Amino acid sequence: MSDPTYEPGQGGTGTMIKPDTDVRPDLSHGDGDHERFAHYVKKAKITESALTGTPVIALCGKVWVPNRDPKKFPVCPECKEIYEGFSSGDSEE
Repeated sequence: MSDPTYEPGQGGTGTMIKPDTDVRPDLSHGDGDHERFAHYVKKAKITESALTGTPVIALCGKVWVPNRDPKKFPVCPECKEIYEGFSSGDSEE
């Protein structure tokens, strides 16, 4: 049996428990709309995710492991708005 209160360096024997590191879906939006869109993510992060299975973070904040063809979905309006804000820069002065 492992002792969840065990701390290294305090002597005795025991087993350290690794904290839960499972990736959970972002439920803050609640309506599931993020599943209906293609999202903007840096290409290097998409490649890394394909090789390692690590989640990516879209401009809008959605966190997931890409596994579908984004061309089959409309672009996330929030991602698009953020991306276009980067593109326009400060040219409105």
